[in-house]
Amino acid sequence: MNTFISQMGGESNKGLIITLFSISALISRPISGKLSDTIGRKKVIYFGIIVSILVTILYPIFLSVSLFLALRFFHGLAAGFTPTGATALVTDIIPENKRGHAMGIWGTFISVGIGIGQGLGSYCFQIGGFEFLFGCAASFSALALILTVNIQETLPKPKSFSLGLLKIHKNDLIEKNVLPAAIAMVLTAPCSGFLFVLTPDISENLGLEMKGLYLGIYAIPTVLVRLFYGRLFENVRREAAMLVACVFLLVSIVLLINTDSIASFITSALIFGLATGISSPTLFAWTADLSPSHRRGVGAGTVFIALELGIMIGSASTLLFYNGSSSSVNNSLYLGIFLILTAAVYLICRLKYIPKA
Repeated sequence: MNTFISQMGGESNKGLIITLFSISALISRPISGKLSDTIGRKKVIYFGIIVSILVTILYPIFLSVSLFLALRFFHGLAAGFTPTGATALVTDIIPENKRGHAMGIWGTFISVGIGIGQGLGSYCFQIGGFEFLFGCAASFSALALILTVNIQETLPKPKSFSLGLLKIHKNDLIEKNVLPAAIAMVLTAPCSGFLFVLTPDISENLGLEMKGLYLGIYAIPTVLVRLFYGRLFENVRREAAMLVACVFLLVSIVLLINTDSIASFITSALIFGLATGISSPTLFAWTADLSPSHRRGVGAGTVFIALELGIMIGSASTLLFYNGSSSSVNNSLYLGIFLILTAAVYLICRLKYIPKA
């Protein structure tokens, strides 16, 4: 995406690629959460996938910076719907005593998708350019749509859609019970925003043709950790597991700041993968622990709002601190370190002063 917008003359707007996506996803989370709890999980998933297919097909046609950024905004709507409905559906069917393990498996497939997307993205571009790349992406979304047909709806007695359901009340915005998980999410997610924007350019500075290498490599330890998450962290308090993730996250960012070789770049990616392999299932299991059964859609939406806010903070900060030069990369990453340390302090305080529920 960085290359795509640069070819249209919008290099200075790289940070908006993720920021606009995150803003629209954030706006749509309360709506998707409410609809997931009323009209059903599957309908929300369907809407997100269909929007994703349409927008992806339009990317190579809308060849101006303003139109491209408008598409990014609408693409964020898909991200606001599909994961919210899917996470609520998964939460419905997993046993209470195996939430960490189940969310680890759920997160594994998310990471596999991201890893495959990053790895294949560069390869598809090398084969057939952007048209082929976006065509492949749309095809994967179409396959997801076909597979969703066979998923059983888990919401009891879903209602028919009406325009009145789009009216969002104060109670629909946030599920207060899941705020501890949301706070941890919003403090740790900015690192992903930094890396989405910065690592393709860092790869280029290191002479790597595969600009998605970092995000492709990090998926490997993420998957491995999540496969064994149940054995490692199922009986560990969620705050403690997140504290471990923060340590790995801090080490990966420090390594990236000091990277001067492909080896240190890859090492940072592997350690970042360990961090996300722990943090994602922990946060979603924590959300499932705290969400009332009749508000799981809103609960999932709340944590996804925190995710989008975090990624938006990370990606938007690059607009302030990053000017495309290698010397300006570290400015955003220092903010990441500050936020990680803040998250660690918050988690330690909860472990010390808040009894386990």
